[in-house]
Amino acid sequence: MATHQAVLIPGDGIGPEVTVAVRRILDAAGAPVEWVECRAGLAALERGQDVLPRETLDAITRLQVALKGPCTTPIGEGFVSINVRLRKELDLYAAVRPVRNLDGVPTRYRDVDLVIIRENTEGLYSGIEATLAPGVVTTTKVATEKACTRIARWAFHYAQHRGRKKITVFHKANIMKLTDGMFIRCARSVHDQEFSQIGYQEMIIDAGCMGLVQEPTRFDMLLLENLYGDVLSDLCAGLVGGLGVVPGANIGDHGAVFEAVHGSAPDIAGRGIANPLALLMSAVMLLNHLAETRDDAVCATAAQRIKDGYNHALAEGCKTRDLGGTLGTAEFADAVIARLGA
Repeated sequence: MATHQAVLIPGDGIGPEVTVAVRRILDAAGAPVEWVECRAGLAALERGQDVLPRETLDAITRLQVALKGPCTTPIGEGFVSINVRLRKELDLYAAVRPVRNLDGVPTRYRDVDLVIIRENTEGLYSGIEATLAPGVVTTTKVATEKACTRIARWAFHYAQHRGRKKITVFHKANIMKLTDGMFIRCARSVHDQEFSQIGYQEMIIDAGCMGLVQEPTRFDMLLLENLYGDVLSDLCAGLVGGLGVVPGANIGDHGAVFEAVHGSAPDIAGRGIANPLALLMSAVMLLNHLAETRDDAVCATAAQRIKDGYNHALAEGCKTRDLGGTLGTAEFADAVIARLGA
């Protein structure tokens, strides 16, 4: 059986303890992954390194896949967001956030099953800011035809591969006619020329947000530029229980980083009560990515066993405190392991 090396970044705060829980579950499920542990965030800074050390970036470049726990970017000038740097330096242009209801995690919505695809490298997050005069500053929103086209093509490929039926593009092209106008023009062109069998819709983002909170089940996949995708992916997580129950991935042509998208929660670090589910779900995405890109059925089997395990655990009331249960981090891992099945 082939073993795949992957970078593991435990992160800060609750990161190391949820990482331990996730590793235990993957080992129990027979996931053929050998972890190469690297540091980022405060864990690196405290050892005299940069918050995103060159050796960590090099390891991800070499192995092309990583699992990242929550990392803290110190507040203050001179520290660029770790996530922004990862995405830009490794050209991880597609952010993927699956959002679905889970049995045992009740919310006011039912049957939500969305995938949010976010362009990860441009827009207002391009980092081009300037002071024009005292008290007057500006940020430049960047859009290129290359990036708009490749994220659209990536999203439609994803829809085709996963059996998704429709992509809705949220935009504000009625106001930002050049930048958002380019985004929808490229998406429309990719759809019409290459993926006309998949449903396609464009919605002004304010109307789209209203539609999401009125009836989220009307949407299948959302395609958004950077800032909109950042905001909407968290809004959609709120439809199903919050950031503790959704995974995340940042994917490029030559690498992928899977991550828990919640914070490092230093206030509960070390208490053994953190919920490892988001990182576990991200690890399942990592295994499916390995199964698809390296044609490894063992990874696919392990991913399905883990998914079935946490679905059954939640449905049977095995939950951590943030979800209304009583289990600690290790106890939740035990509950999932007990339900992995054959």
